[in-house]
Amino acid sequence: MGSVSLKIGDGTARFKRATLCSSAVNILMLLSVVTTNLFALYAFTYSPNDNKINHILHHSAHKNISIISEQVSLIIREIDSSQKKLAQMEKELLGYETIDLSRPNIADELKLFLQHHQLPLGKDSRTGITEMVASVGHTCEKSTDLLSQYMTYKISGPCPDDWSLAQKLILRGCEPLPRRRCFAKSIPKVGLSPFPISLWKPISDKIVSWSGLGCKNFNCLNTKKLSRDCSDCFNLVNGTESQKFVKARSKNDFLIDDVLALGYGGIRVGFDIGGGSGNFAARMAEKNVTVITNTLNIDAPFSELIAARGLFPLYLSLDHRFPFYDNVFDLVHVGSGLDVGEKPEKLDFLMFDLDRIMRPGGLFWLDNFYCANDEKKKALTRLIEKFGYKKLKWVVGEKVDGSGSGKSEVYLSAVLQKPARV
Repeated sequence: MGSVSLKIGDGTARFKRATLCSSAVNILMLLSVVTTNLFALYAFTYSPNDNKINHILHHSAHKNISIISEQVSLIIREIDSSQKKLAQMEKELLGYETIDLSRPNIADELKLFLQHHQLPLGKDSRTGITEMVASVGHTCEKSTDLLSQYMTYKISGPCPDDWSLAQKLILRGCEPLPRRRCFAKSIPKVGLSPFPISLWKPISDKIVSWSGLGCKNFNCLNTKKLSRDCSDCFNLVNGTESQKFVKARSKNDFLIDDVLALGYGGIRVGFDIGGGSGNFAARMAEKNVTVITNTLNIDAPFSELIAARGLFPLYLSLDHRFPFYDNVFDLVHVGSGLDVGEKPEKLDFLMFDLDRIMRPGGLFWLDNFYCANDEKKKALTRLIEKFGYKKLKWVVGEKVDGSGSGKSEVYLSAVLQKPARV
């Protein structure tokens, strides 16, 4: 009776529908036909005057046929029940069916977005699918009220100014978000400079959105340390971050020219995890290397600033599978963004995905990763050794805590080369 193929992440789950039951039905139907023909043969063979024998044969045949019919009906009911259970399994595996759309507070647009859309010509011969389904994160079910609020708007009208709500959903694992049929708020991008002048020219406060943020201008942001990778990173002219990658302040600071010289086969495209305001991508752009910067707008308009500098921001959380094909990047750069807390399995998944998108011979640049304790450093070292990377650079050093406490902190910097696996 065919099969159902579900596309789930990178794998495919296949279910054979009632193959055993189908065989049983065919056998029973065949026996029924044979039995009926035998009784018909007996009926024609014996004398029509022998009413007693005819009565017995007729009664026996009727009884056998009734029993067979009951068995066939039972099997058909079991097949129907199995198909219903299979359909329920499909819904659970697809994930979006876990959102109860019958709730009274579910937005109509969310219901419409999650509807199945049958293919006009039936089953597609190449993919095996019969309908198109919406893509929405499984964890959205835990934030249904916020998701419904996000999907409440006027169709073909302006979208609510709720990017902070969208980011809250993403940080809760509700990713990807559903699409919306409204026009996003637009801010005139007046005064943008041509590339490459745009890389280091100050950005006007007026061309980014400050809604939902504590600071309302870049001068305010320049006074704050937003993360270990973003201290004074919005000061594009005189900030200490602007000198990073071209002037070393400690032995853990590698220079871009030195790292690029290690890249056999050339470094052309790279991926930066938690790249802050895009300074790494800007320095690489000066070397004719295209870098995509992964970031969220945590306490600052990172994505808009990176785009205003003529660079490529990727608005995506680290819990999401990277939307790139295998073995495409020559370089992956990551700093404190690799710190996912006390969850070794989560770090495992992240590292394997980074390894997936990096080509054989590509470079993994671990840049000043903060080791809170010796065990954390050992755990990260064991994880890296699992991938069989070649150590081109490996430096463990101490820095004074930037908060002014005077305490020394341990940092690990490394450049590793991915092997060619068979």
